[in-house]
Amino acid sequence: MNTSTTRRSFFKNISATALSFAPLSLLASTPVKAGEVSLKVFCIGGHPDDPESGCGGTLAKLSNAGHDVTSVYLTRGEAGIDGKSNTEASAIRSKEAEAACKLLAVKPHFLGQVDGQTIVNNEWIDKVVSYIEQAKPDIVFTHWPIDSHKDHQAASILTSQAWMRSGKKFDLYYFEVLSGIQTVGFHPTDYVDITSTQETKRKAVYAHTSQHPETIYSHGHQLMEQFRGLEAGYTAAEAFVFVGGKRQLS
Repeated sequence: MNTSTTRRSFFKNISATALSFAPLSLLASTPVKAGEVSLKVFCIGGHPDDPESGCGGTLAKLSNAGHDVTSVYLTRGEAGIDGKSNTEASAIRSKEAEAACKLLAVKPHFLGQVDGQTIVNNEWIDKVVSYIEQAKPDIVFTHWPIDSHKDHQAASILTSQAWMRSGKKFDLYYFEVLSGIQTVGFHPTDYVDITSTQETKRKAVYAHTSQHPETIYSHGHQLMEQFRGLEAGYTAAEAFVFVGGKRQLS
C-alpha cells in the first residue's frame, strides 16, 4: 500500500470483487502506522458475552492493530442467572463484561434494555440511531438476524435500522453464535484469522463465569473457530457476512 494512502481511503476504495474477504482480514492484521487514522469499531450484542463469543478474536486483533473498539451490549443480562434477581444478575454480568473487555482491550457500553424483554420500536430505533450518529463508527458488527434468540434478533434489527437510516455510512457485518443451534442459514463472506488472539478470546469468554463458559466455548465456539479456520485456510477463524457500507463498489 502506498504510504501516502490513508487507511480510510484504502478501506473505502479496495476492490471487494478482486479481494473477496481481504479488506476486513487485512484491516485486522495491519497495525496503524504513525500518521494514519485509526478506525472506530462497534460490536453490538444482545447480552454480555455475545460480542466476546461471536467475534472476540477479531475485536482483539482490531484493538491490537490500534483501532478504537467498543463492545456494545443491548442488555446487562438481567435474566441470565438462575436464582438471581434481575438486579443481582445485572450487577454480576456487567462486571463480567467489563473484565472481558479489559482482556480484549476494548471498551464496554450498555444501551439499557432488559434481558428477555428487549424492544424493537420507533423509540428504540431512534435511540440507537442517535447513539451511532453521535459516535460515528466506521465498522459495526452485530448478530445475524436469523437467530433463535429474540434478544439477538432485536440487537440485529436495531443496528440494521440504524445503518439504513444513517445512509449506510458505516460498514455493517453480521457475526454468528453457536451456528446450527442459535444462528441458522449463515453463509460467510469474510473470514478473519484469529490464531494469534484465540487464547485471548477464550479468556474473555471464560470471564463470564456465571454463564458456564466451558460449555459455551469448548462445546460450541471452539469448534466453530476450527471449522471456519478450515474453510479459510487458518488454524482458527471467525466468519462474518458483509452487508454493505463504504466498502461497496460504486
